[in-house]
Amino acid sequence: MTSNSSHRRVHAQWDTEEKSVFSSGIFFSARQALRRHASGGNILIAATILALIIANIPGINSHYFAFWDQEVRLQLGSFNIFSHSGHPMSLLSFINDALMAIFFFSIGLEIKREVLVGELSSFKQALLPIVAAIGGMVVPVLIYWLMSRGTAYSGGAAIPMATDIAFSLGVLAMLGKRVPVSLKIFLTTLAVVDDIGGIIVIAAFYSTHIEYMLLVYAAVLFGVLLLGSVLHIKSKIFYLVIGGIIWFLFLNSGIHPTIAGVLVAFCVPATPVFAPMKYIKIIRTSISHFKGDDDVSELSKRTILDKEQMNWLKEVESASDKVISPLQDLEDSLHPIVNYFILPLFAFANAGIFLLDMAPASVFEGISLSVILGLVLGKFIGILLFSWITVKLKWAPMPAHSNWHMMSSMAMLGGIGFTVSIFIATLTFNAADPAQLELLSHAKLGIVVGSLLSGIIAFIWLHLTLPKGVAPDAVED
Repeated sequence: MTSNSSHRRVHAQWDTEEKSVFSSGIFFSARQALRRHASGGNILIAATILALIIANIPGINSHYFAFWDQEVRLQLGSFNIFSHSGHPMSLLSFINDALMAIFFFSIGLEIKREVLVGELSSFKQALLPIVAAIGGMVVPVLIYWLMSRGTAYSGGAAIPMATDIAFSLGVLAMLGKRVPVSLKIFLTTLAVVDDIGGIIVIAAFYSTHIEYMLLVYAAVLFGVLLLGSVLHIKSKIFYLVIGGIIWFLFLNSGIHPTIAGVLVAFCVPATPVFAPMKYIKIIRTSISHFKGDDDVSELSKRTILDKEQMNWLKEVESASDKVISPLQDLEDSLHPIVNYFILPLFAFANAGIFLLDMAPASVFEGISLSVILGLVLGKFIGILLFSWITVKLKWAPMPAHSNWHMMSSMAMLGGIGFTVSIFIATLTFNAADPAQLELLSHAKLGIVVGSLLSGIIAFIWLHLTLPKGVAPDAVED
């Protein structure tokens, strides 16, 4: 009886520990994602400021603008992988079409994870940020369209519809633990839905002359990826290599290549090789070899493991790799590359606006004003109004520990469009055309000013209205 009781206590302890580990793991993943976006936002801000400074220093700015026109080549014989319709890509197009495809690939991974196990997996949890995001896309587009009808820049209506998650979470990070985690999750989910909207817009409206045979080849390769997922092929190299070929086919087919990144991400398996319980059993078996009294005394004397002990620990290491799904592993691996390299480089290459030949009043007219009002007013009205309607009709509850002051601040934060807004602006206006280049520069200026105004207003609003001290749902680091 004593032995059975002891076994039950041990198993109960294991169950408690396992639940604690997985529960804390979920919170740890959420905190890590929020931290990565927030710290990435700080680097993004620094890259933007640096680009604006360099672009306006006489004698240096000419080198800055010329630098992005350099050709990029990766050749196998006479075949250049980084070519578009037989012509080498410039460094700027390489950043916007190749590196940003990796950014959208990471967004695709994030969207798939959110749908499977995140905020988008529960209709009730996801409804409020989904409806808010829809409002935050529709109203800015409407405001921009009303202000730009009949003008040369009317095609840029999608520019103010985006929300930059890195920048917006960076603003929240400045307020520390005063901000409820529920609001951060609301904003993150809203930005994910916003990204889906941006992807749809890019796919639908930013395609050129279509080469259908290349799309047929791409469709066949997508079929191979889907078959690999059905057959439980877990090799990340398999999906990345075939995904790279699909990206090249999209690049030369007339469909914007960043869409390939999203579609390939949806094919990456979300199930691990080992189920969590199998992983725990392997760890138990391997660690049990170290539980004897002799091993404890022996291990305390040595610094180098013997061959048998090395094999046990390698088994744990191998199992650890196989319990994480390819989707989560790739998402986790890409976050530092995207947040600390790709997005800052994109900002540094695209945010350099020559301001010295612009009249100060031009910020408050034309495309600049349309973008600013779309971001600052459109995003605020759209997110807040649609959220209010959803809550008042009792379709979804407010985020925990929040009030309408906080929700208003979140709506204002949604006006930080930056990365995707600039990306859509570069797709809308052809920089090779001097007239469109001027529109592009003014659109970028509107994006920077609008995003800056939204961020400052939201920060001040939150600082004045948030309760002092730590939020009730704050978690310990």
